[in-house]
Amino acid sequence: MGTYLSLDETPLSKGELYTILNNKNAQGKKASIIPIVKGTITIDVINILHKIPLERRNVVEEVTVDMAGSMNLIAKKCFPKT
Repeated sequence: MGTYLSLDETPLSKGELYTILNNKNAQGKKASIIPIVKGTITIDVINILHKIPLERRNVVEEVTVDMAGSMNLIAKKCFPKT
């Protein structure tokens, strides 16, 4: 998974928003994108990310987010060591 992640939303097709969690250590290479979640609803994204075992999520030291409060909440709820 990596110790440094970024979390953001982006429109991928026809204006639909997706939430993307990216492994910054991979620098855009293989295993860079962890999941792409359709939508940006906080609880939906949290539920998807909670499917990643806690042991793997606890490796994460930092999650970079933008000013969206929902992304900050997702990071705090899913990556307790950040």
